[in-house]
Amino acid sequence: MADDEYPTVEIGGEKIPYDPEQLRKINEHPCYSEKACHSAGRMHLAVAPKCNIQCNYCVRDFDCVNESRPGVCSEVLSPEEAIELVKKALSKFPYIKVIGIAGPGDPLANEETFETLRLLKEEFPTPIKCLSTNGLLLPESIDRLLEYDVGNVTVTMNAVDPAIGEKIYSFVEWEGKKLHGREAAEKLLSQQLKGIEMAVSKKMLVKVNTVFIPGVNDHHIIDIAKKAGEMGVFTFNLIPVIPQYKFKDIVPPTPKEKREMQDSCSPFVRQMRHCQRCRSDAIGKLGHDVQDCLYNKKD
Repeated sequence: MADDEYPTVEIGGEKIPYDPEQLRKINEHPCYSEKACHSAGRMHLAVAPKCNIQCNYCVRDFDCVNESRPGVCSEVLSPEEAIELVKKALSKFPYIKVIGIAGPGDPLANEETFETLRLLKEEFPTPIKCLSTNGLLLPESIDRLLEYDVGNVTVTMNAVDPAIGEKIYSFVEWEGKKLHGREAAEKLLSQQLKGIEMAVSKKMLVKVNTVFIPGVNDHHIIDIAKKAGEMGVFTFNLIPVIPQYKFKDIVPPTPKEKREMQDSCSPFVRQMRHCQRCRSDAIGKLGHDVQDCLYNKKD
């Protein structure tokens, strides 16, 4: 299937047609439609500072204006501050079609996420609601996300083999305990797979992000893509690792290596090839962010 064709989704061998609302959540979302990324914008609300896992490539920064990568923002907002920012953004930039929560921690590990979504549903019911997560708490959160009209969910899944996953995660916090090693990787993976399955079955549009880590999961990425496609994931986004934290000495893949990996994965799941690795407070069109004029309160 071509990347811009999506009349149906195949789940368990059965082709199921998308309904008009699902198609809107594809056609107006700049991450789900490469055409939309030229005309439609998104805004990320940085209301979720806490995270429940530690990835070996992740350094979160809550007072950062100089880096453009996931996990950083200029400031963490309260739900009420986030709503005021939405009002200001939509008045100045009416092309914004998507309101998302992507951190700087994991949205589902922060109750502020759900309060923000509740307020958004009350005051801004039309924009598409989107959320990014590591997936650990996704199964338990599906009903609340549906209640608040979240139709697009991104899950970062870096392995479908715990033997590889344990090399990527330092720990996973689960039911008040810190899990390490294989136990941590197994718990995270089981929750991710269960959550993705539930989300797809509820007609949510799912994107899987996979961090391309040479020497760690590069030989395994096609297996992740195959699994994503089998589960009915809408699109697959391959993100080159940024060398930092425990993976600071890893050499990231070249653009050519990334393209070749995407080509190898494309028979199994649609590829997102226009990702800009957005900050958790990004606002505007992909690659044309405008958040500075809002956070700096310029008119």
